[in-house]
Order: sequence, then C-alpha cells, then structure tokens
Amino acid sequence: MKHTKYLPLLLITALLCNCKSKETTEEAASKATTPVTVTTVQNTAIGEEITLNAVSVFQQKNIVKATSGGYVEKVFVKIGDVVQAGKVLYILKTKEAEALRNLAQKDSTFHIKGEMIVRAPAAGVITELAKSMNDYVADGDELCIISQQNSFAFQLSVPFEQNKYVHVGGSCNLLLPDSTLVPGTIISKLATVDAVSQTQNYIIKPASKRYLPENLVATVQITINGKQHAQVVDKNCVLTDETVEKFWVMKLINDSTAVKVPVIKGISTDTRVEILSPKFGKDDRLVNAGNYGLPDTAYVKIGK
Repeated sequence: MKHTKYLPLLLITALLCNCKSKETTEEAASKATTPVTVTTVQNTAIGEEITLNAVSVFQQKNIVKATSGGYVEKVFVKIGDVVQAGKVLYILKTKEAEALRNLAQKDSTFHIKGEMIVRAPAAGVITELAKSMNDYVADGDELCIISQQNSFAFQLSVPFEQNKYVHVGGSCNLLLPDSTLVPGTIISKLATVDAVSQTQNYIIKPASKRYLPENLVATVQITINGKQHAQVVDKNCVLTDETVEKFWVMKLINDSTAVKVPVIKGISTDTRVEILSPKFGKDDRLVNAGNYGLPDTAYVKIGK
C-alpha cells in the first residue's frame, strides 16, 4: 500500500521529463543551421543578348588571267602568300616562242624569248592557284585569285524577326573558335533576304589586323535590351516556385538568420539577374549557395 500511493507521482514526473525532452529536441531542430555562402548586390550595367552566327568572307577578289596562250615557265607564289601590287606572279612563254625554241638553239643570231610577265593587280592574299609549272594556258584562262585583305569581313545572318535589334553603325563582339574575342562594327546590310531561311545578311568589319581565313564561323553577341545602372545580383540568389510566377531571395538579417524576401526581377542573363524591387542596400547580404529549400526564416552558417 505504501508503494501504491507513490505511483501517480512517478507517472507525473515521467511525463514532465518526456515533455521537456521533446521540447529540447524540437528547439534543437528549429535551430539547425544550414551552411551557405553569401554575396552582395551590385549597381552595374546589364544587358540581354542574342547569339547569332557570322561567316568570314573576302568581299573583293581579283581573278588573274592569262593575256595570251602559252606555257607556264615559272611560278613565284603559292596559296596563302601575301602579295603587294606589282609583284611578279607568273612568267609565261608564248606557244610561238616554244615552237621556235629548237631553231633558236641552232642559230645563235636568232633571239626570241616570247616571255610574258604576269604581275599582281592589287595587294592581297593568294587564295587559289589554278596553274602550275609547264601547264598550258589559253588566252583568258584563270591563273590565280588574289583576295584583297582590306575587304575581309564577317557576314552576319539575322532572322528577319530580329532585324530590329541590329543596326548599321552599331558595335558587337565576334567570338572566334579559338576563344579570341574581336570587336567589330556593323558597316552595311544586304538588300536581299534568303528565301528559305528568311534571314538578312549584315556585314561586320572586325577591328583586327590579324590574317584570318575565309569561311571561318564566329558567334556574335547582340545586345537587345540593356541598362547602364541596374540593381544586379548573382543568378543563384533568385529562387522561384514551380509555376515560375513568384520570385524571392534569402536575405541575412544577422550572421545566423536568413529571411525570405519576395522580389520582382527584370533583365536576366546566364549569370546575373536585375532586381527591380525592393531596393537593397550595398551592405545587404543575400544567400547564393545553400538557399534551395530553406523555410521563410532559416538559421544559417556562413561559409567561405
């Protein structure tokens, strides 16, 4: 009977201990920290861009032709050579001189060369070489092609619906396959549209003295919407819902607590996003890693 009267007291004590343990567990869980990294808001320029393809071309080419029939006696150039105007390209011997060669060997008083010197009509690069040593050429046959280096440009194909974003006189950047970035200027546009692809071609003059080959494909970035002064954050800072209708960031209110702040975003690029509202201070810190899945108020631990 003595032990029975202490039984309710033992039960109450056990319940109180159990509740206290549960509260301690819940409190510990509520204060569980998530490792994160943070960044600040920047006031800088941002622009939305489209990427198009451009192909290098020589707009002016000089086709060097034979002025008379004969044989190629000497060739002084090869494909890829850079020549100046007036440089000797070929020496041709007329077919009449070739026919009289044997007679000239027998009679020392008979002098006939019958040589024709072919010179470069303009400076440029030898891009085609049609005739070699001892080849026969007829009057008007093509000997070689000189592409004028000062006519080198890139031909940009623009879908007609994006025509409004490309303007003659505008600047752009050409990204070459070797990752070289070359600035360029749009100098003109062609008056025709491709019937199949419905693209219009623009001519871009690169600001580079480097010798580049023809048919080189480059990518061109055209800014279609930009601002010089905008509130810009790392793209990883901005989170969204499943319907991509609501956007928010996690802002630190102290060194260990981050809260959810709804935002309205503007221009977006591959790495950055413009925040239209609210306005953040230059010292405000936003979570840019570890923010996915955090509740409206979260305990965090700032890492490096």
